Order: sequence, then C-alpha cells, then structure tokens
Amino acid sequence: MFEGRKIAVGLSGGVDSSVAALLLKEQGADVFAIFMQNWNDATGTLHGDCEWEEELSVARMVARKIGIPFHFVDLSGEYRKRVVDYMFREYEAGRTPNPDVLCNSEIKFDAFLEHARALGADMVATGHYCRKAETVDSAGNTVYRLLAGTDTNKDQSYFLCQLNQEQLSRALFPIGHLTKPQVREIARKADLPSAEKKDSQGICFVGKVDLPVFLQQQLKAREGDAVEIFADFYKDKPLPDTLEAMAEPVVYSKTDGKVVGRHIGAHFYTIGQRHGLNIGGHKEPLFVIAKDAKENIIYLGEGQSHPGLYRRALGIALEDVHWIRPDLAMETGQEREAMVRIRYRQPLQRARLICREDKMYILFDAPQRGVTAGQFAAWYTLDGELTGSGVIER
Repeated sequence: MFEGRKIAVGLSGGVDSSVAALLLKEQGADVFAIFMQNWNDATGTLHGDCEWEEELSVARMVARKIGIPFHFVDLSGEYRKRVVDYMFREYEAGRTPNPDVLCNSEIKFDAFLEHARALGADMVATGHYCRKAETVDSAGNTVYRLLAGTDTNKDQSYFLCQLNQEQLSRALFPIGHLTKPQVREIARKADLPSAEKKDSQGICFVGKVDLPVFLQQQLKAREGDAVEIFADFYKDKPLPDTLEAMAEPVVYSKTDGKVVGRHIGAHFYTIGQRHGLNIGGHKEPLFVIAKDAKENIIYLGEGQSHPGLYRRALGIALEDVHWIRPDLAMETGQEREAMVRIRYRQPLQRARLICREDKMYILFDAPQRGVTAGQFAAWYTLDGELTGSGVIER
C-alpha cells in the first residue's frame, strides 16, 4: 500500500507510535523515525524530572528493533513559543486552554512536518487513534476527512480538531482502525521494547504536572476569596429564554453567596474543578462553577447537580471557528444537526450548530456540565466525521 513512499514517524517511545512505525514498515514503506524533544524543564512535573531522556532511549531501541533509521530533533524553542506561552496567556486571562490541541496543529503537524519534509519525507505518521479518508468535492478536488478512531475508548480525533486540509493531506494514522488491546498484542508479538509501556499522561510533551506549580513559573500566586453560591440563589431566577442568554454564563458577585475559604489565585482554577480547594464542612464535594480573574474570586457550588455547573448553549466568535472541511463551512442563518464534545473523552453530545452574524452558537439537547472558556468545542457529523471546531468564548 505504501511501497516506495518515504514516511517519517513521530516516534515518542510509546507503544502506539511504535506499532504505527512497525505496520508501515511491514506494508513496504520507506520508514524513518524522528524523536521530538519539545520540553526539558522539570519545574512542576510530578516525577521531579523530565521523562524525555527515558522516552528517547526507548524510541532508539524501538527503531533499532524494527530496523529503521532514527533521527532526533529539538523543537523545544518552537514548543515554548507556540504552545507553552499560549498556555500562560490564556490562564492569566482567566481562561482554560487546551495545549494538547495546539501541540498537534502547531508542532506535530507543522514544525515537525517541516523538519520531516526537509529530510525527504512525503508524509508523516503518528500513533493517534483516529482515521483519515478521502472524498471529492463538487469541483472534483480531493477533500480529506478526519474520522473518529475505531476504539471509542481511545478515540483521539478531538486533539486534531484544529488541523487543516494541507496538514491532513500529509498525515497518516496507521493504528486508527485498531483497538488499544490489539495494538498491545501486535507490539508483544513483535517483541517491541515499548510493548508494556504505560500511556503518557498530562500535558503533551511536558508530562504529568502540578499545574499551579507549573504555571507559577510565570504567573504569581495571589490569594483571594472562595465564595459559595447556594442552590437557593437560582430559585427566583428566570430561566434564559433566548439562544444568546442560554450561551452566557451566570455572572456572580460576592454578595450572592458566602465566603467559605481562600484560594491561591483565580487563574489557577478551572470550571468544574473539585480537587485542590481544601474547603471542608460539606456533605458533597465543592466544585468551581465560575471565576472572576479581575477581582480574583472563585465561585463554588456543592454537589454534582448544582445548577451553576450546567449550561444549554455556548458561543464561539466567528474568527475562532475552524473548518477542517471548508467545503462544509456554514453561512449566516444556517443551522445544522451535529454531535459535539467540549473536552477529550466526553461522550459525543447531540446538538445544533447555529451560525449567526457575530458568532457560532451550539445549542445542546441536554444541559452540559462544565462549559469552560478557552477550551475547544469540536463538532462531528452524525456518522463520526470531525468537520470543525472552535474556542469557547466564555
């Protein structure tokens, strides 16, 4: 299938990219591996040191076992500028970014892709659990489709929701049709050094981190009040009856509730967070339901069913709407049924995309928990094709 094609595999040292490289080699491709060093600062990592050196060692052994050339590239400067600095800006502004999405669009399928092509690669392959297909538009042009992975428990298409057609044209996802257990079994049979390696966790290329400590590299801790909003607050409040109103988060003031504790800085918290609040005296857990970065206040609600955790709609500024399939882009006044997720691993939710003059609205069939400014909403067709995404405005 790929005989004669020169393909660069982003070999991370994990089992997924290892099997991706193995499968391409078995299919006759001219495969070579590139290991990306994107981070080398241990500040805030839970292990106390960066894991990239261990990953590099495993990746080298995998390449040697498969019998493919191995290259190393240091992209840490680009990663800091295009992903980490973005993280700091977003948190400082009171939003919650998703660096993993930017890591793919800005690093793996941009900076890394450029480096791979400079080494002669026609295409790049990764170990993502997603699939690619092709179709033809009305003008006869090839259009690339991004499909959910076969393994619904591992589908990673959400992380690729900011890719464009040019990037997809150069991308391969060799394991997207497999389940995780199948990938493990292939690795074991081939005796790959990564066969039993645990999946990486945390921020892309940084690892599992203590987020406040990590952010304090640039953002200062600043104590403020934690205010609990009680369920009674909503009793006499009229339900929003317009799309615009449903998409707006409730704005609280300090007098709407009771000060129940202190926090280390509103910018270190995210909507729906329950850990790290250190406030006792409640039957059910407390959750962050809102935050005011300017006044440095976080607002809390008790229990999973607290009304402040849920919204029926969200808005995305039109300049922040990205179409993977430009041929399916919506125009002002159009509406479309879709399946949507607002965070990784969230089950797809039935919704309606509504394009207005000022923004794209997403109206869900059921209220959604923890709608968070700065995160990406990704929308799919009813048969599982990811067609677009956008940054949640507030």
